[in-house]
Amino acid sequence: MARFPEADARLLDKKICMKCYATNAPKATRCRKCRYTNLRPKAKESRKK
Repeated sequence: MARFPEADARLLDKKICMKCYATNAPKATRCRKCRYTNLRPKAKESRKK
């Protein structure tokens, strides 16, 4: 994906809110925008075929 591992970590090490789709910190337990607690990790692989 990126040219070096640090860039990959910065781009892909995030959590996504299942309600408003905001990006959050990797250690987050609730969304920074809507305070929803259901977060998922950002997908590491593309969904394109």
